[in-house]
Amino acid sequence: MNIEATLKNYDLSKLKVVTIASHSSLQILRGAKRLGLGTVAVAKPGSGWFYRRFTFIDKVIEVDLGSMEQLAGDLVKDNSILIPHGSYVEYVGWRRALNMPIPTFGNRYIIEWEADQRKKMKLLEYAGIPIPKSFNDPTQVDRPVIVKLSGAKGGRGYFIAKDANELVSKLSSINVGDDYIIQEYVIGVPAYYHYFGSKVYGRVELFGMDLRYESNVDGRSFNLAEPTFVVVGNIPVVLRESLLPIVQKYGEGFSRAVAELVPPGMIGPYSLESIIRDDLSIIVFEFSGRIVAGTNVYMGIGSPYSVLYFDKPMDMGERIAHEIVNSVKRGKLIDILT
Repeated sequence: MNIEATLKNYDLSKLKVVTIASHSSLQILRGAKRLGLGTVAVAKPGSGWFYRRFTFIDKVIEVDLGSMEQLAGDLVKDNSILIPHGSYVEYVGWRRALNMPIPTFGNRYIIEWEADQRKKMKLLEYAGIPIPKSFNDPTQVDRPVIVKLSGAKGGRGYFIAKDANELVSKLSSINVGDDYIIQEYVIGVPAYYHYFGSKVYGRVELFGMDLRYESNVDGRSFNLAEPTFVVVGNIPVVLRESLLPIVQKYGEGFSRAVAELVPPGMIGPYSLESIIRDDLSIIVFEFSGRIVAGTNVYMGIGSPYSVLYFDKPMDMGERIAHEIVNSVKRGKLIDILT
């Protein structure tokens, strides 16, 4: 879509934020309302009742998300900006997201890279960020590995193999045509970093971090079940301060790589997912090019790191709204939309 032509018909004093009612929508919409923006939640049929309970949501639209394009005309007429998140990518799909005719906050083109495990690793490697070793030939595996299917939902579909024999056996259960990547299983503790790429301030902000709470990995299975990585929640974490410079360096390196390979670069929230080894080296194995659900851990109370930039607590939903409002004030709204 022609963003510039579309924005010419927008009443910038009546902007609305619209997002899928799931994932991180509550903090997105709450933050938008706190900063004076209108709010619209698009819910799957039967789930709208929950979101109508909250006064900071102006309108709840229930629709089959397979038909979301049908809403686009009315949303554009209503001066709407779409905020993507993980459930949007899952329910709408990256191909449709690329062509959704609604001005979208952030870089919508990164969604295609996020959907492909090999392109993910290419981008991280280009950024100069340490990544796990990958294997193309299962018989050459000489260490524990994790197999990740492209498009796996919330960790579902991932599995671990201790050696080449176990790997070959487990791969036989994958459907023909499924795309996957085989990676070294890095031993250490997980940590997931939240960043914000700001066009308003010309900087990458390290905004927070979390741990994922995953079903059969963190649950009381006592070796009675095959480990799986289905995410059921998130846990807040604060890193030792001596690790923060390297985490900041990785976030900035990733932002520069995206600017070169996936223009117009990183806009708004994104995440790098890592394992920290016992020698305190950090290996990054995933990224998300939009807000992640782990930011919900400081919804309403604010990230402990946001005070470093704004001298007050701010959650990621408010941070998105802050960027929109201040882009409008500076006459640069077009710079944060794709």
